[in-house]
Amino acid sequence: MRQETAANEPRAEFDGSGGELRAELSGNWTVEHAERVEHEINELVAAAEGEGRALLDLSRIERLDTLGAWVLDRTRHDLGGRGIAVDFVGARPEHHILLNEVAYRGFQPRTEKRATTLVDVFADVGEAIVRAGRDFVQGISLLGEIVTALIRVLLVPSRFRLPSLTNQLEQIAFRGVPIIVLISFLVGCIVAQQGIFQLQRFGAQTFVVNLVGILILRELGVLLTSIMVAGRSGSAFTAEIGSMKMREEIDALRVMGLDPIEVLIVPRVLALVIGLPLLTFLSSIAALVGGGLVAWIYGDIPPDAFLARLKATIGLNTFLVGLIKAPFMALVIGVIASIEGIAVQGSAESLGRHVTSSVVKAIFMVIVLDGFFAVFFAAINY
Repeated sequence: MRQETAANEPRAEFDGSGGELRAELSGNWTVEHAERVEHEINELVAAAEGEGRALLDLSRIERLDTLGAWVLDRTRHDLGGRGIAVDFVGARPEHHILLNEVAYRGFQPRTEKRATTLVDVFADVGEAIVRAGRDFVQGISLLGEIVTALIRVLLVPSRFRLPSLTNQLEQIAFRGVPIIVLISFLVGCIVAQQGIFQLQRFGAQTFVVNLVGILILRELGVLLTSIMVAGRSGSAFTAEIGSMKMREEIDALRVMGLDPIEVLIVPRVLALVIGLPLLTFLSSIAALVGGGLVAWIYGDIPPDAFLARLKATIGLNTFLVGLIKAPFMALVIGVIASIEGIAVQGSAESLGRHVTSSVVKAIFMVIVLDGFFAVFFAAINY
């Protein structure tokens, strides 16, 4: 038998006889006495060696917090693993509830990290392919829901939310004009400058007009715009829908009899489909202005000569190629941003992860889609 002098310190008085250890716990088993709690439990575990059963009397425990309950439950697990049955008796109702709550949190075995092998590499590749397939199926499913909701809106125009569409057009198109025009202007300047420096070696710097015109109107204009919209508006869509999912606002819409696809996603996707071609047009014009300015400064090509050669070089099909791509890229960005927003769980970490995933996936798919369009237009000689 042992006794402590301080009345509030945790104590464990135990006695073993007949293959059974009887322990009477008292004092405050709280975090303030964590070191003493561990000391008493270690002595109790040592005293229980060789016994077949341990009976812990908790009736004299004055205070018990999560740490104390966890230590007691851990001791029960440890002694149980050694073949010693442990029972708690005399616990107060509030202590009994705390012990039960702690008992639900089992001790999970530590997973050993596998060494990187060829099998692990193939397993990771397989998981990535499965995830990509799952994302593709989810995208097709959401696209079907969007088309269905759009048809319902067209059949019943009173269901259409024009203020929401107008607000999204302002956020996507109007407020996105300055940054998109600035970046496109700078890219046009860079392309023209590098083109002039390379073509001057062959005395063909005038062909920089062909280079800038075709490259900007067919590829760079729509590609730059789509990437910037994916990073700016796509991430905003995911964050907005994801935060609504976290606060259960989407569930509230369903309870109110409203379709979240129709209320939240259709206006955003429509605004993207309308706004991205407009931004693409402005981006192309800004890039051509930048290219013409640099051609004038570095290549001695005056604006009238630049415009005349551009008119002779660029056909209507070259201008239309970029605009044809824009709505499809907008649809891809909207669908991916919506999927990632709906997939957000109830934590800030999940929201950040899905916003990042939305931007990365959208930019990747925009570039892939641009490649498919390039192959298609080359095949039909357009």
